[in-house]
Parts: sequence; structure tokens; C-alpha cells
Amino acid sequence: MRIAKIRFLPTLMGVAFLVVAASLRADAGAWGQPEGKLYDKLSANYYVATQYYDDTGKRRSFPYDGRFTDLNLSNYIEYGITDSLTLVATIALKRIETSDKFATTSTSGVGDVELGVKGTLGERAYGVLSHQITIKAPGFYDKTSRLPLGNGQLDIEYRLLLGASLWRFFPGYANLEAGYRYRAEAPSDEFRYLAEIGGEMTGASYARAKLDGVVSMRNEDPVTDQGGNPTTVNRFSVVKLDLAVGYRLGGTWGVEAGYTAALNGENTADGVTWSLGITYQIR
Repeated sequence: MRIAKIRFLPTLMGVAFLVVAASLRADAGAWGQPEGKLYDKLSANYYVATQYYDDTGKRRSFPYDGRFTDLNLSNYIEYGITDSLTLVATIALKRIETSDKFATTSTSGVGDVELGVKGTLGERAYGVLSHQITIKAPGFYDKTSRLPLGNGQLDIEYRLLLGASLWRFFPGYANLEAGYRYRAEAPSDEFRYLAEIGGEMTGASYARAKLDGVVSMRNEDPVTDQGGNPTTVNRFSVVKLDLAVGYRLGGTWGVEAGYTAALNGENTADGVTWSLGITYQIR
């Protein structure tokens, strides 16, 4: 009987970890929400860039001491439609601004809206395999303005997600994702990938690190980009490092702070994002 219990213990630990991992999740990942359960994160984010990556990947300063900022209030939601199907949605209220020695231009409004569904393909004690379809639709903004909030295009993405327990080593998890994003009309399609590791620091606090990449497929319409937003051009590639720490306030509420920085890229801004969020979860 003792041998049977010992052999069964790793499975029990793995199942317990899947429950813990779901509570550690700060945003999108391989784990979905059980039926009727909700995860909601409302975050204030401040992005600032004084440099950009040119077409060759070389870092350069914006002309005339230029500066680009994006101050936004973003809401990310996951809701369990069934135990194996999760609704995912993101919407943000934004204010972006470009400035240099000679002029300042700003735009405010609702940015692009993302809506998707995440389905579980397979789940075991030590991990889960999922897939996700996401549609990005333009927000209520003028894409032809001098400083548009987005490129006004429709994007459709299919992504595979693999989450694994690291319980044998420490109370944590790893997540790998890969997807292809089709971008309508002029913009280039994209290959997107993510590698993530996270886990508990104490009983109520957690931390995570992500390597988040976008690779242009270079099939854009060869026309000049319109507008002065350096983050919404027709073709770009970028790799970002995303770090975050969080603290759970009881079983429902939590707070989270994050920092994201570009590591390298092509034809996009080289900036950093500071984030502070409030999480709400019905488990």
C-alpha cells in the first residue's frame, strides 16, 4: 500500500499544480478557464520610446529629439464557456503622442479590439496543449489621421499553446506558443512566438518572465506607411522581454506590476512599457 501511494503521489502533485498554475496565470497561456469562471485584468500601461530600429535592425534616435508615448488603460478578460473552451477578449482606451523640437501631435480613443476563443486539445497531470483563434478588429478611430491609434486592418491569428508543470523542480510552470497572423490588405503577415516561465515566490506572490517575438513574413503591399505611429507600420519584427510580479489579495483580487522592453527589432519603435494592474478572478 505504501508503494502504491508513493507512485501515485507525483500524479496528485501534477493535478494540484494545474490548479495552482491557473491561479498564477497573469494573461494568455495554454490554460483556459473552467466553465463559468472568469479572469479579468485591468491595467494602466505607459509606453515610451525615443529610439527606433531601422530596416537593418540598427538602433537610431528619432529626429529632432523625437519621442513617442502610449498611455493606455487595457482590459483583458478570459471566461470559461465550457471546461475546454475559453472566451478571450482585449480592449484598450489609449492616448498616444509624438513630439519633437518643433511640434506635438496626440490622438485619443479606443484602440484595436481583440476577440478570440481558446480550446483545450489535450490535458495531462503535467501539462496542457491548446489552440486559439483570435480576430483583431479596428477600434473607433480614423486610420487616415496624422497619428492613428492603429492601422485600421483586420487580423486573424491561429496559435498553438503548450503549458507544462515544473513542479518536480519548483512550484512553477513553462509555456510555449507559436502562431501565424494573417493581416488583411497592405500589412505583412506575421509569425509570432512566446516562451514563458513563472511560479510562486511565496504563498501569495508570483513572478513570470516572457520572451515575446514577432517576425514579419515580408509579404506586405509595397506602399509607404501612412501616419506617424511607429508601432503600427505595415512591416516590422521585434523581440521583447516581459517581466512581472504579482500578489494575490485573498482568493479573488490581486495586483500586478510589469516591465517590458524591446531587445531587438526591425522597422519599429524601441521602447519600454511600465504596467500596473488589478486582477479579479472567480475560481
